[in-house]
Amino acid sequence: MLPFTALSKGSGRGRRVELSATAKVNLALEILGRRADGYHEIVTVMQAVELSDRLVLEDADALELRIARPRTAHGEVSADGSNLALRATRALREAAGVDRGVRITLDKHIPVAAGLGGGSADAAAVLMGLNRLWRLRWPVARLADVATTLGMDVPFFLRGGTAFATGRGEKLDRVPGMALALVLVNPRFASSTAEAYGRLTPSMYSDGARARAVVAALGARRAERVAGSLYNGLEATVGPVHPEIDRMKATLLAAGALGAVMSGSGPTVFAVARSLDHARQIRRRVQRASWDCWAVRTLAGPAVRVRK
Repeated sequence: MLPFTALSKGSGRGRRVELSATAKVNLALEILGRRADGYHEIVTVMQAVELSDRLVLEDADALELRIARPRTAHGEVSADGSNLALRATRALREAAGVDRGVRITLDKHIPVAAGLGGGSADAAAVLMGLNRLWRLRWPVARLADVATTLGMDVPFFLRGGTAFATGRGEKLDRVPGMALALVLVNPRFASSTAEAYGRLTPSMYSDGARARAVVAALGARRAERVAGSLYNGLEATVGPVHPEIDRMKATLLAAGALGAVMSGSGPTVFAVARSLDHARQIRRRVQRASWDCWAVRTLAGPAVRVRK
């Protein structure tokens, strides 16, 4: 069963579920090589963090997606068929063989195309919310089969916490995490995942040792060791195109961060701090008009939660 109780009322129209969907960072991201199917084999350590979107799902006669704030400082939030929340609805409806509608209201706080998995988190929240709203009672493993068709990050958000991911990112193993305080910095422009992977060359491939080093550092429960193990193989392809990434890393380190790295395909950079108070101090030091900054904590529990 899913690890929450849905906020729903009645058995007919008017039932609703309100959820939060958290962002993630990649404590390590390595590309092992190119697969026969054209995608890349990766090894990554994914970590859920406090920054989250809010979604409300309500019974309706048709499929409808409403964006609470369609234009944000980080870009426009699409409400068309490309939106992962709407795609997740259609995918689950087809997989379950049901003819049901839903009205989704999405309030975005996670920057779009930022390397933080916001769209994937929204998709996972929709799958879990509709599972209750439509009374499907599917286990997480069955939802994960649908999630994989939407994107390789989506299965992670069905569980959250800390995970060691392989394959294209869909094969997940739980690993012991630790409480970390982080500073996220986003430069208010988007980065293309496809373009980042498209610029990879064999010289940029690695063997997964750096990701395993992060897992070992988490097991030692030392923030300094985790900070020293951070790695992202995509920085070599994104950094030359977006020099702001190196500037953000340098600024974070100069402000006292223990270590800094780009998350996912960027352009968000995050840094490890000694404590949440330290993270807030760093955030104040690096805050500037062209950047958005957050001081957050890592999450050991679910990435998708029902809001009370």
